[in-house]
Amino acid sequence: MFLTLMKHVKGYARSSALTPFFMVLEVIFETIIPICMGHMVTYGIEGNNGAGDMDYILKMGGIMLILVAGAFVSGILGAVFGSIASCGLAKNLRKDMYENIQTFSFSNIDKFSTAGLITRLTTDVTNVQNAYQMLLRLAFRAPVSMLFAMVMSYTVSVRIANIYLIAVILLSIGLIIIMLNARKYFSRVFEKYDDLNETIQENVNAIRVVKAFVREDYESEELKKAAGNIYKMFVKAENVVIWNSPLMQFTMFGTMLVISWVGAHMVVSSELETGELLTLFTYCMNILGNLMMVSFVFVMLTLSAASGRRIAEVLKEEPALKNPDNPVREVEDGRVAFENVSFSYKKEGTGKNVLNNINLDIKSGETIGIIGGTGSAKSSLVNLINRLYDVTEGSVRVGGIDVRRYDMESLRNQVSVVLQKNVLFSGTVFENLRWGNPSATDDECIEACKLACADGFISAFPEGYNTKIEQGGTNVSGGQKQRICIARALLKKPKIIIFDDSTSAVDTATDAAIRKSLKEAIPGTTKFIIAQRISSVQDADRIIVMEEGEVNGFGTHEELLENNAIYREVYESQTGANADFDEAKGGVN
Repeated sequence: MFLTLMKHVKGYARSSALTPFFMVLEVIFETIIPICMGHMVTYGIEGNNGAGDMDYILKMGGIMLILVAGAFVSGILGAVFGSIASCGLAKNLRKDMYENIQTFSFSNIDKFSTAGLITRLTTDVTNVQNAYQMLLRLAFRAPVSMLFAMVMSYTVSVRIANIYLIAVILLSIGLIIIMLNARKYFSRVFEKYDDLNETIQENVNAIRVVKAFVREDYESEELKKAAGNIYKMFVKAENVVIWNSPLMQFTMFGTMLVISWVGAHMVVSSELETGELLTLFTYCMNILGNLMMVSFVFVMLTLSAASGRRIAEVLKEEPALKNPDNPVREVEDGRVAFENVSFSYKKEGTGKNVLNNINLDIKSGETIGIIGGTGSAKSSLVNLINRLYDVTEGSVRVGGIDVRRYDMESLRNQVSVVLQKNVLFSGTVFENLRWGNPSATDDECIEACKLACADGFISAFPEGYNTKIEQGGTNVSGGQKQRICIARALLKKPKIIIFDDSTSAVDTATDAAIRKSLKEAIPGTTKFIIAQRISSVQDADRIIVMEEGEVNGFGTHEELLENNAIYREVYESQTGANADFDEAKGGVN
């Protein structure tokens, strides 16, 4: 995990190296200061037979001022470079995670919840950023400072330095026990963060439903529960970590008492000078204080270790779908063939197939209707055409070539999809339309909207095609949103276009007008129309009837009325009562 994260320091390696350099330089300056202080007392204040030596005091004072200035400048530079390095790491992690997420197939994305990915990109990265800065500054500074102080203590008095060593060993054991116990709680905290983000995201996305059903109080309780779980877990962790401070204080003051008692005897017996005892007291505070810093570093590293593992999971996740070697980059035409296709969302073999033994041969330019009950795998079938998923068995061919041999970008540019759940982005109508073709002219956008029967209502907006669309398209109706999405798909000028129940929110007359204009304007494009209403597909060249992941029938409207019992039953029910497919079938699942 650590090596995975460190690969993303690129561009900030210089700052990462300079930070510990300046921190060590600061330690060197600070370690010399107590020696000068001791010499000032011994040879300046008490020197010259007790009369003192002002020249020596001034000399030592000047040296100490220079050392303080050096430590001050080194500390500032270490802080600056540490901030640059840690912020740079955070920037790289967010960018690289986001870029890797963009390469994920749907099966990869299914492994991570949306809330989990948001937590990884925000809270987890911030924790790693703070830990990295602390690692560069304190994790280098504190051990080096302790080492230097310990070495200098031994040069002054081996006996008293041994007291430090015993105290350091005992305190280290206590801190390790505390950290090991706190780690398990910190690891669980971020799972609770995912739950909190998921609750907030769900509430914000469905705020209209929440208000329509007057469920604000319920949602507030859900958020309170999620926040309370984080609080409880943090309290458990902090109840363990809080022992750091009393353990540190006990060790520090206990050590000072022992040093005072031993040091006083040594001064009285002339084994130690007063200035040397003062120096040792300073080193005592240095050693134990830096050990406390090390404990803080351990706390932060323990907290960030869980975050680091979660970030590494995203960074190391390999896309399930990859381009082959020497991929095909040109789609010849809109022919589509399914050859003995079976498909499961779980590739390990534990999942049940949602598609079984599908065999279809569709000519370029045909209009194919797909009808079936909820859960009959209509969307799963068309998702294999542009390789959003790979088949479990068999093959899907587009233009006579297996889709797995194509460059995925080239294939998807030629297979346009209007999804069942339409999504618009914040920006103008023109900007949303150009998602289909960034280089499309205004006239091309308007023409596509005319084909999708969207030009009328867009032109009626006060600002026309420059009207601002709110995030998610909340300021347009469901039918308007669907028609803009259809126009966006048409701008790609694809060889295959898939309408996944994408006219469900428009009236029957508009639906018929859209189908008529598409048939006349793009006769060479293969069109797949998924629908619940038979009126939406009955004019198609051929119609696929799906039932429980299998093709129950495939033919023209007339052929299916004559030969397919399911289609005939649904047709008679809908024409008689204007029901949808599920109602006609009694709720097919």
